[in-house]
Amino acid sequence: MKVNNKFLPISKEDLKQEKIDQLDFIIVTGDAYVDHPSFGTAIIGRVLENEGFKVGIIAQPNWNTIDDFKKLGRPKYGFLINSGNIDSMVNHYTAAKKKRHSDLYSPGGKSGYRPDRAVIVYCNKVREAYKDVPIIIGGVEASLRRFAHYDYWSDKVRRSILLDSKANLLIYGMGEKAVTEIGNLFRYGMKIDKMTNIRGTLYATNSIDNITDFVECPSFEEVCENKKSYGKSYKIQYFEQDAINGKTIIQKHANRYIVQNPPQTPLTQNEMDIVYDLPYARNYHPIYEKDGGIPAIKEVKFSITSHRGCFGSCSFCAITFHQGRVIQNRSQDSILNETKLLTKLDDFKGYIHDVGGPTANFRHKACKKQENHGVCKNRLCLFPKPCKNLIVDHSEYLNLLRKMRKIPGVKKVFIRSGIRYDYLIYDKNPEFFQELCKYHISGQLKVAPEHVTDKVLMQMGKPTREVYDRFVNKYYEINKKFDKKQFLVPYLISSHPGSDLKAAIEVAEYIRDMGHIPEQVQDFYPTPGTLSTTMYYTGINPLTNEKVYVPKKQHEKNMQRALLQYSKPENYKLVKEALLAEHREDLIGYDKKCLIPAHFQKNKQQTNLFKKRTKKQNGTKKRRR
Repeated sequence: MKVNNKFLPISKEDLKQEKIDQLDFIIVTGDAYVDHPSFGTAIIGRVLENEGFKVGIIAQPNWNTIDDFKKLGRPKYGFLINSGNIDSMVNHYTAAKKKRHSDLYSPGGKSGYRPDRAVIVYCNKVREAYKDVPIIIGGVEASLRRFAHYDYWSDKVRRSILLDSKANLLIYGMGEKAVTEIGNLFRYGMKIDKMTNIRGTLYATNSIDNITDFVECPSFEEVCENKKSYGKSYKIQYFEQDAINGKTIIQKHANRYIVQNPPQTPLTQNEMDIVYDLPYARNYHPIYEKDGGIPAIKEVKFSITSHRGCFGSCSFCAITFHQGRVIQNRSQDSILNETKLLTKLDDFKGYIHDVGGPTANFRHKACKKQENHGVCKNRLCLFPKPCKNLIVDHSEYLNLLRKMRKIPGVKKVFIRSGIRYDYLIYDKNPEFFQELCKYHISGQLKVAPEHVTDKVLMQMGKPTREVYDRFVNKYYEINKKFDKKQFLVPYLISSHPGSDLKAAIEVAEYIRDMGHIPEQVQDFYPTPGTLSTTMYYTGINPLTNEKVYVPKKQHEKNMQRALLQYSKPENYKLVKEALLAEHREDLIGYDKKCLIPAHFQKNKQQTNLFKKRTKKQNGTKKRRR
């Protein structure tokens, strides 16, 4: 493992310097070019390079002309197009559909470097530049929009992005195996319209007469007209995302069909090691230096990916639809070698910012059954209660962390990616929890209870409040044992399907008793590919067929969000309106249980007294904890 001083070509000057007459593949991406294994473009580029292909990068091209799309010439095999690490619409707009003013994946953190629906726009421009060149789309935006899907920003069901982009092929999920297979088929002389049997890909066809052993979703037209059909379609897709038992999925769009081949088999540990051992530059391209660099590198430059996948199956998370529920991990040797490499970087200060994945403490498969039979269709590993076959064991992860701490040059190894607190509290061996608190937290631990009302947690696929309370009590008990003053920072979501004003008030009361107001809360964001988005659109949980209350009016969403930060002066009117609507006048006044004072503006003296009392109460609770 080493740092590569050479970036992949981005200009004709680079091609000339490398003596490349024609590239095999050109990757077009909505992110700035950062050659680091936390960026999909870098991984795919280096994987193809490792296979002997010549690869170039066109990062954040000007989409108003075709000039940037032609600057590296015509590729021998095709263009690989993605929107970047994030869906371009999520990147551009808040949950309230307001335009964001920054973009961490762009030069200087400024917005405006990529278009809305970037994959579609880029494909159109490539087609304009090179009419018949093969186009393959991938990444999060393409992966999660591969079927007919509800689009929050236009408030309608859109077709598969494969059809809207007019691409030849779509790679879904983590695409190393699929893109390698595609590259080798090109090398052997196969045309792209014949590549219809590659796992982890989706293609369009006029006939399905030659396809056997498949399941068919309700058509695009059906899911547009009928929300029950939409839910049925999602359920079929949800149950077939497994490499061992997943079937081919077909969905008709007018007179055409989109066909999803079964998912790629998970990477073996050796294959994962190869991917992360490739020679990355581990920084943004020098062309961005004059603009202040790319902010997104700061959080990941000294972080290490230890695994992929998540068996947590939270309803609002698209990980299971993109990376899958089966954990794929790297070997300890590979991770330790990367740790040693980081210590040799000039700007390393001794701190590993994170070592984890979608959920940091999931380092192995959920159970032995998954190795040969895949994931269960009729049950989840942790919800509503842990499966009897679930292996709850942190020992290997703890062993890894102990080794990392001993590497010369390493002062601290922090864990900042999500800790699944219920899995942690189910572990009867207390060693990991104790060493987590003792060595791997930088003053506060971020956790994600998401909500505290059981009826909402049920729709989220999260454990009950009782489980979280057990975790909180144990956390502070361990910190007290080690004489550490470390806090918990809970991540909370407002307006999730199932949450009404009454439930939001219950969260506000929990926050009051917790002793401090969260600095950040998140409105539920209906992004493509999630169970929660299906509930948001249809008002039905497609897995249970039960009706679900969905807060859709922006004013109610504003009230729910305000309740989670009830002490902010700008939220006063919304909080009071919500409390009055739910006849919770008992929470308005100057009693210690009240959320807000009775008269925020009219009686400043009483308001100030209320603020002082609240501040004193919060400070007392923090010290006690």
